[in-house]
Order: sequence, then C-alpha cells, then structure tokens
Amino acid sequence: SMSKKQDAFYFQNFIECAEAACSAAKLLKKTLNDFHIEKISDRISEIHQIEHSADEKKHLIVDKLAKAFIAPIEREDIVALSQNIDDITDKIEDVLIRIYINHIEEIQPDAISLMEVVLKCCEEVRNLLEDFADFKHSKTLKDHIIRINALEEEADQLFISSMHKLHANADKNPLHIIAWREIYEYLEKCSDACEHVADLVESVVMKNS
Repeated sequence: SMSKKQDAFYFQNFIECAEAACSAAKLLKKTLNDFHIEKISDRISEIHQIEHSADEKKHLIVDKLAKAFIAPIEREDIVALSQNIDDITDKIEDVLIRIYINHIEEIQPDAISLMEVVLKCCEEVRNLLEDFADFKHSKTLKDHIIRINALEEEADQLFISSMHKLHANADKNPLHIIAWREIYEYLEKCSDACEHVADLVESVVMKNS
C-alpha cells in the first residue's frame, strides 16, 4: 500500500545514513592505520563528500515529512533520529579535522584502538537500524542495543587509559598533550553519538510497542 511504501522510505533512509557513517569510519580507520601527513587534505575531502551525502539524505527525510499526511512513528522522533544518525558522520569528520589542524605527524597506537571500537559501534548502529525497520517483529533489536552500550563502555575505558598514558609522559611537550587530548575526546564523541542513536531507537520502540 501507499503508506507502507512511505514508511519504508524513512527506515531505508535511516539505514543509508548509518551506511554513510560506516563508510566515514572505515575511511578514518584506514587513514589512521596508514598515515601520511601529505595525504590528509585528500582524506578530508573524501570524508566531507560522505558527510555531505549523509546531510542530503537527512534533508530528504525532513522534506518528505513536511509533505506527509501520516508517519510510521512520531514526527519529532523521525527528525531526532535522522539528526542523530547524521551526527555520527559529523563527529567522525571532526576527528580528521582535529588531526589536520593540530598538524599531527604520527598517530598514537591508542587512537587506532579507539577507532576500532568506533567502527564496530557504527556497524552495530547500522545493524540496529536494519532491525528497526521491522521493530515490531524483530527478535535481535535488543541485542544490538546491548552491544552498542557495551562498545560505548569499552570506548570509555580506552579513552580513560589513553588520557592517563598521555599525561603520564612528563617529558612530552605540552602541544603534543593538548593535541592528543583533543583527538581522544573527539574519538570518544563518535561512540557517544552511536549510543545516542541506540537510546533513541529504544525509546521509540517502547513508545510504539
């Protein structure tokens, strides 16, 4: 039916926005693993393309919603979800910008460990949103939420230990410390953004069950 087709549009769009976050995360992980300062501007352009396409999808949702007579879930939940999913890609882009503006020349191993957790978080968000499209019948939705919460917890622990290590090296210059504090904080914001999406999905499911 028409309304089924309309509903599918929103859920499909959420999934595609989560896919964009995964692409951005993979690109950032690749950049950190094989870091070349001379390639950073190219990487920033690439990630910005991904962010821009995710942004356009978010606007599609808002436009569609403005014209829609009915929506599958509450309008403000659709808007909040699309903004929060888009936020993940923004936060990933922010990490790369921080690496660029702080003129980082080599990557700390701790950043790579954190990034691996961030990528897993993004992939789990995508899995969650695939389930969300059929949330009334999904048996695994709750598992994805639990997994995202656990990954966010893991990112928190890694964040704390990397910050501790960073400040324990008394011989490090203050600029190094300031730069990496900022990068670790921005990496942690990526996993927080994933958890926000999981929280929203959970509350929408509760409201509509």
